[in-house]
Amino acid sequence: MSSIITLQGINRLMNGQPILTDVCLSIPRGESCAIVGASGSGKSTLLNLIGQLDQPCRGTLLIDGYDMTQAGPDQRAVMRNRLLGFIFQSFNLLPRLSALDNVALPLSFRGIPLSVARQAAHIQLVNVGLEHRARYRPAELSGGQRQRVAIARALVTGPKILLADEPTGNLDSDTAQDIMGLLVALNREQGMTLLMVTHDPALAQCMDRRLLVREGAVFDA
Repeated sequence: MSSIITLQGINRLMNGQPILTDVCLSIPRGESCAIVGASGSGKSTLLNLIGQLDQPCRGTLLIDGYDMTQAGPDQRAVMRNRLLGFIFQSFNLLPRLSALDNVALPLSFRGIPLSVARQAAHIQLVNVGLEHRARYRPAELSGGQRQRVAIARALVTGPKILLADEPTGNLDSDTAQDIMGLLVALNREQGMTLLMVTHDPALAQCMDRRLLVREGAVFDA
């Protein structure tokens, strides 16, 4: 199976301190990976490099065959909008917008008419079981419902890679298991590559592969 993500000799410094050192990593299409390790080990840095929110100091980074190592801000923004979906611990929903319009937002950034974007957003809300909350604002939703909206927003652009940074960190254990089941189902049913940073060993065990970040290196755990 071909790789959708390839890191070759990746290094990242922050404030002069090495965070990642000579990282080599290949992730096949459709694989689900948990990124684990101690706090401050570089897990989120690794995810941000792959997600085009950050750039390496040295090495080569390929995403779906595109060399993004020296990509400029505009190129990285296009990659994020076209190929990548993001889910964060804090949901990052806009409080004044309804669930439907929060999900439609990435398509609006593409210049797609609002009516068309809303139709696509509605389909994704159905997929995460929240079509009955489409008109609700984030403050009117539970934590689990807000994370489902965030997942729908990440999926509305049809990404090939889904990146999740502690997506269950603000949820109770039952809701966390529910969200994890949804993510695993998306990975297996749609063939979407899934990378998730987590501190929860039980959630990590749900994934095909576990990557341990320690002392600047990345190992298969």
